Amino acid sequence: MTNKDQYKSGFISIIGRPNVGKSTLLNNVIGQKIAIMSDKAQTTRNKIQGVYTDDNAQMVFIDTPGIHKPKHKLGDFMMKTALNTLNEVDVVLFVVNATEGFGKGEEFIVERLANINNPVFLVINKIDQIHPDKILSIIDDYKGHYDFAEIIPISALQGNNVNTLLTQIQKYIPEGPQYYPADQVTDHPERFIVAELIREKVLHMTREEIPHSIAVVTDSMEKRDTGNAVYIQATIIVERSSQKGIIIGKQGSMLKEVGKRARHDIEKLLGSKVFLELWVKVQKDWRNKMIHLRDYGFNEQDY
Repeated sequence: MTNKDQYKSGFISIIGRPNVGKSTLLNNVIGQKIAIMSDKAQTTRNKIQGVYTDDNAQMVFIDTPGIHKPKHKLGDFMMKTALNTLNEVDVVLFVVNATEGFGKGEEFIVERLANINNPVFLVINKIDQIHPDKILSIIDDYKGHYDFAEIIPISALQGNNVNTLLTQIQKYIPEGPQYYPADQVTDHPERFIVAELIREKVLHMTREEIPHSIAVVTDSMEKRDTGNAVYIQATIIVERSSQKGIIIGKQGSMLKEVGKRARHDIEKLLGSKVFLELWVKVQKDWRNKMIHLRDYGFNEQDY
């Protein structure tokens, strides 16, 4: 640390429509996977905090659910989670997809940005998928809708310009303490990340009717005396019996593959050998029942 008196720390919210690369950006900044990724919209459901620390600053990034029109109580929870962070942070990153134009979804978000006083960065993601000549016209289009503090084109997947983004953020956050130890990358307990990694594998492997109707709960997680292995038991929650059959698969083949892929990522996360047991449980219409939302980690106080 160069000068403790000038150490800076702050909170940064990452917002945007579903599937624009917010979680990919967070994982790139942190340097490891803490937010799950999928090509299916609305993958992120809770606020997921990632902590970036260097010699001069600590930045706490809040990855929020993609902003969309809610269709059930879970959707309401996700929208309140995303929008409520805007006035609680030092910088807001509005992430957009360079391959898509300014539409109704972006307009909806910009209308909500009008009510906040914090600096807002426009982060134009996926520039690796467009011709460089197109960037200026995208910037001009967005500048006509909002007075952004900074406009930074990036590729979260490839890491292009992410360091520039971090440098610019540091200019806007205040002097402050180091909130978390330098080696801590998230404020979420390991049980939460484990459940999210399992959910990611189900999202990757199932058809359209499954993704938004599943939740995953880590039931138990313990190290045993024999060796350094971690024994994990988790339950995949679905809304219909037909979905349970799809996730289990013929002779349990789908569930085995989900477990195999999840175990690989969990072992990287924990740095230990993992034994993973998965079950599938039907809980009808859980997304519309507050008692089940609370049980599965969606808490009203997070609104």
